[in-house]
Amino acid sequence: RYLPIKFSVRERDLGSAISEAQQKIADQVQLPPGSRMEWVGEFGNLQDAIRRLSIVVPISLALIGVLLWFNFGSMVDTLLAMSVIPMAIFGGVLGLLITGIPFSVSAAIGFIALFGIAVMDGIIILSQYNQLIDEGLDRMRAVIRTGQLQLRPVLMTCVVAGVGLLPAALSEGIGSQVQKPLAVVVVTGMMLAPLVILVTLPVLISVFSRRAR
Repeated sequence: RYLPIKFSVRERDLGSAISEAQQKIADQVQLPPGSRMEWVGEFGNLQDAIRRLSIVVPISLALIGVLLWFNFGSMVDTLLAMSVIPMAIFGGVLGLLITGIPFSVSAAIGFIALFGIAVMDGIIILSQYNQLIDEGLDRMRAVIRTGQLQLRPVLMTCVVAGVGLLPAALSEGIGSQVQKPLAVVVVTGMMLAPLVILVTLPVLISVFSRRAR
């Protein structure tokens, strides 16, 4: 025999509502012998998606690392380009905290998009720096000149990504609960990315890069 009990969640996230319901049922409900309980529906789909993301996200990071290594041929440059990822993550997490939006599958996809945009800007900075070093500039002059030359490209990349998703990040209509977490992560991440990419990354390059004239 199968006895379904259905309910909907309003004005709060699905994960915390289900966690609270599971805790109350565990404390207050005693199932008859031979009975078992399953949490399915949208919550089951959420759990399946999170399990898939636990595989997809590491694979995405590994592929980014492999492509960077093929591009630069240097493990140090690869790690420098990937160093912008945790800094970009901080902006996305801060956006979720400020807006009170819980972490979800949509937000996770937003973080994956954020990884790609941040690393692309990191490639722009590193490639310009390496080119200037190969042309004979010393390390400090190359770092400063890189910031001067790549200020506009980095700002344009971040602004376009942020402004393009700004309407979705501010939306409150039907369906916004699906697209809003993704948009908030990308928009807030891109707001902090220029500071990270144009200030922090050049400092790391000047300290750790092994490329010399």
